[in-house]
Amino acid sequence: MKLTSAAHGTFTIAPTPFHEDGRIDEASIDRLSEFYGEVGCAGVTVLGILGEAPKLDAAESLAVATRFIKRAGDRQVIVGVSAPGFAAMRGLAHAAMDAGAAGVMIAPPPSLRTDDQIVTYFRQAVEAVGADVPWVLQDYPLTLSVVMTPAVIKRIVSDNPSCVMLKHEDWPGLEKITALRNFQKDGSLRPLSILTGNGGLFLDFEMERGADGAMTGYAFPDMLVDVVRLSKEGKRDAAHDLFDAHLPLIRYEQQRGVGLAVRKYVLMKRGLLPSDAQRKPAANLTAAARAEVDYLLSRVARVDKRAAL
Repeated sequence: MKLTSAAHGTFTIAPTPFHEDGRIDEASIDRLSEFYGEVGCAGVTVLGILGEAPKLDAAESLAVATRFIKRAGDRQVIVGVSAPGFAAMRGLAHAAMDAGAAGVMIAPPPSLRTDDQIVTYFRQAVEAVGADVPWVLQDYPLTLSVVMTPAVIKRIVSDNPSCVMLKHEDWPGLEKITALRNFQKDGSLRPLSILTGNGGLFLDFEMERGADGAMTGYAFPDMLVDVVRLSKEGKRDAAHDLFDAHLPLIRYEQQRGVGLAVRKYVLMKRGLLPSDAQRKPAANLTAAARAEVDYLLSRVARVDKRAAL
């Protein structure tokens, strides 16, 4: 089933599991997929920044995406297809959709500077992958260095009907969500799903500003599922209480260069990965850092027993 602007809930960002020697760990893809279904994720996004996509060759990228798609069950799978050139983007997008993906995600290259350059790039990207392929606009200026104002996002969405979702990762970004929802209220922007990233760092208030859910790779996607659900049910204090318990670990993950290492380490401790290996080049956790993560987990466990590892 193809992705639409009605998409909501938690779309977890899946890591790419590796063996210690750098080979792709297919069995762990299956284990992760089963877990995401068990905890209530609405979808899975693969080959994102967390998925170490730049470290995979074309064949490996398609193999990873296809394995996740085949194991997804009734969950939608979004495949990151961002690439330096449109030929590679087109090839992976078409292959992923043929394999059963719900849609693709496209991020802007860091070279874009002006509003017109940004709008033109995405128009050309849609021409490359085809207007029949639903896609997610990734807005992540902290890493990609491309700043998209609400007005620019409105132009991109209005010009490209196949854009059905925004992955919102601006920081600060709460006012951006409000601005986009106000565009919809005044009729100048069509319906658009907004899922938020940034490790879930502002998910509690992003939901209150009008986000439809989360799309991030925090190692407790089951917590994200619960916070999204509680927010939609109007149980504000319960949502914030659960979120606040995890916030120190979420903050720790936000350290540049070690965030992925932290997430894979926690997933390993949760029994979902046999190894926290990353494909080189990579930054590994020191013994001191692992001890700090263990301490943070013990504090989270005082409120959320899922962290009692």
